[in-house]
Amino acid sequence: MTRPAFTIAPDTPLPQAARLMATRGVKRLPVVEGDILKGIVDRSDLLKVFLRPGDELAEAIREQVVARLFPVSREQVTVQVDAGVVTMSGVVRESRLPPVATRLARAVEGVVDVQCELTAAEAG
Repeated sequence: MTRPAFTIAPDTPLPQAARLMATRGVKRLPVVEGDILKGIVDRSDLLKVFLRPGDELAEAIREQVVARLFPVSREQVTVQVDAGVVTMSGVVRESRLPPVATRLARAVEGVVDVQCELTAAEAG
């Protein structure tokens, strides 16, 4: 173990833990709260985030992105996931929202990439 030991708090986001592990060249990080060891995060823990099943990821995108941004047209939006790559397609009411949907979908843990094929319905 390196000295001094690099540690993280229990509420440290996984991307931040991954960055610390990469920059410091460590394979494990103790999770410490105060002076108490709560656990250890290792590289395999970080990989698990990216190995979420496709149906689980699709459901997360539907709940966290589609339902919130497109409450009226959510039934017209399709979410498919293949190896962590999310494809959102369909017709939505507001042309300014597909880029927002893309950014929000990318923030969901386990998403590797997002293909946004959402189009805006013509006003009329």
